[in-house]
Formats: sequence, structure tokens, C-alpha cells
Amino acid sequence: MSSPRKLTPQEEARLAQVRSNFQERRRISESLEGIGTRIGVYSGKGGVGKTTVATNLSVILAAQDKEVSLFDCDIDCPNVTQVLRISEGPVQNGEKLVPPSRFGVKVMSMAFFQDNEDEAIVWRGPMIHNAINQFLHSTEWGSPDYMVVDLPPGTSDAPLTVMQTLNLDGFVIVTTPHELAVLDAKRSINMIKKMNLKVFGIVENLSGGVFGTGGGQALAEEMGIPFLGALTMSADYMNSKLPASLESDEVGAEFTAISEALQAQVEASKK
Repeated sequence: MSSPRKLTPQEEARLAQVRSNFQERRRISESLEGIGTRIGVYSGKGGVGKTTVATNLSVILAAQDKEVSLFDCDIDCPNVTQVLRISEGPVQNGEKLVPPSRFGVKVMSMAFFQDNEDEAIVWRGPMIHNAINQFLHSTEWGSPDYMVVDLPPGTSDAPLTVMQTLNLDGFVIVTTPHELAVLDAKRSINMIKKMNLKVFGIVENLSGGVFGTGGGQALAEEMGIPFLGALTMSADYMNSKLPASLESDEVGAEFTAISEALQAQVEASKK
């Protein structure tokens, strides 16, 4: 009987990479196994308010006695920590990082690891992929009811990495009423559908004033997706001390309505 063929150096390298990828996926799976529902807040266009929605939705869920973790996946431009006014970073516990908490929400963000918040993070796709995976398996996420994930914009490498790695249960799509934002939101929905993932609903941000109203509602009807609600353009978002949903009764009521509609969609998806 002949002995097995010796692998070439290239074959050995590929095999080692496969083993490494498998071990990494296993570590990530073990790290995330205690999480209840994983919700991505996403849109194809930047500047529509994904971070505003992700942070305020998180603090409202926490105010409703839910355990919540918020993962800022926008590696290039992380802004969650600024919205929540959180400065203390995670602490080391053995091989794990324990995320800090603010307004009842556990937070992990690339911003904690920047020496200067004005610093530009100029990374190619593989570096972003590695950073996201490192955060996922090295963070002590615990067993929250919800993980809210603030995704980077676009339909390419960074959001694709999150979708493939995190196994999100569903998405909240954020748009403004403007036709270009609606178009990019539609593109992001089509990307999600190609990934065979679920959209829990659409939120229209910056509703009223110069942007008009109704773009999010019309998109929801066109795509056959629930419309979770609209967020009125308001000066209350300019407050520098608290998330607007905790400072303003009007904004808080809007986010509470969106939170309740979202939770209803989450529960319906489990049936």
C-alpha cells in the first residue's frame, strides 16, 4: 500500500488557513452563544442616522428592562461613544475584554482604541475583517436580550463581513425621506435579501422640514417590509449630555413606539 502523497507547501498553507478560519469561527460562536436577538442597524448611505437610531434604540430597550449590548461595527468612523458620551474603555479579564456600560447599555467600539478621535483609520478590507472578528471573539458579551449592531454604510466588504460573521437575526433599515437615501436603502435591502437574511422593518429619520416626509413609508410598502416609524427632525438631537430619547419626551415617545414595533416583529419571526 502506497504512503499518502506529501502536501506541497502551498497546500499546507491553505490547509493551515482553513484550520485557522474554523477555529476563529468557533471562538466567535462560543463568545456570542448567550445573546438573545442580534439586530443590525443598516443603510446603504452614510449620514442618514444609523448611529443615532442604534444608540437611542439601545437605551430605550434598556429603559424597558432589557439587557442590551451595542456593538459599533463602523471601524472607519466609530461614533457610538460620542453619542453616548462614554469615555472609559473596556477592562481586561483574562483573555476577554469586559465592555463598559452607559445608560444600561454595554458598549464596544473601535473608538476605545484610538489615541486621537480625529485620527483617520485607513485600512483595507482584510484589516477591517480581522478587527471585527477580533472584537467578536475577545469581548465578554454576556447574555443580553438584544445585541444592537451599528453597521458601516455601503454594500461591500465591511458590512458583508458583519453579515457573514455575526449571523444577525434581522435588520432595521434607516433612511431619510430624500429620494437618494431611499434608493440606497433599497440597495441595502436587496443585499440583505441576497444573503437570505431578514429585515425587521424600516425607520424614516430626519422626517419633516427640508427633507419632506413619506419616503420610508413608501419604501416599506414597495418592498413589502414593515414600517417601524418616523423620527421627526428635531433640535433635541443637539443636546451634548444625553441621548435625545432620554432628554426629550417627544423623541423618547418616537423611539418607544419604534422599539415596541421592532420587538413585535422579532417575536413574530420566532413563530
